Amino acid sequence: MEENKMHKHSPEHTKAVLNRMSRAIGHLSSVKKMIEDERDCSEVLIQLSAVRAQITNLSKLILKEHLDHCIIDAVKVNDEESIAKLKEAIERLL
Repeated sequence: MEENKMHKHSPEHTKAVLNRMSRAIGHLSSVKKMIEDERDCSEVLIQLSAVRAQITNLSKLILKEHLDHCIIDAVKVNDEESIAKLKEAIERLL
């Protein structure tokens, strides 16, 4: 059973995820420009740290939604495949 068939995410959640993703992409593009402009390495590293924090927070948002909805639904119907996929995703994330 495919997860996306079990649970549709709310338009608000999808919009929030896409907005955060767009901000992270924009921020990363700015860091690329800093490198092209030969800005100070320390400044670049600080900005890369900020981008990493944005991506981590985005991952947390997606994980929380997945646990709150998709995995709860998977447990209700004994969907062991979805639970195994979550375990694998968490392993890679951490």
